[in-house]
Amino acid sequence: MLFVSAEERGKGIGTKLIQYGIKEYYINEVSVNEQNPNARRFYEKNGFQVYKRTEIDEQGNPYPLLYMTGKQF
Repeated sequence: MLFVSAEERGKGIGTKLIQYGIKEYYINEVSVNEQNPNARRFYEKNGFQVYKRTEIDEQGNPYPLLYMTGKQF
């Protein structure tokens, strides 16, 4: 999970973190709460695209998830 406090958003911190994760840990998939359009836009801006949607989260709660995949690095 990647969270950046509201006060720090828009400063490039999230982008640096995801780029680090991609480079150092080969991250190419993320899941995003569908009710968080800002997170979806962030990942789309960083090259991720939705490939699957579920009605519930991984704990069975009614929070739809978007599964996103990025470029292979």
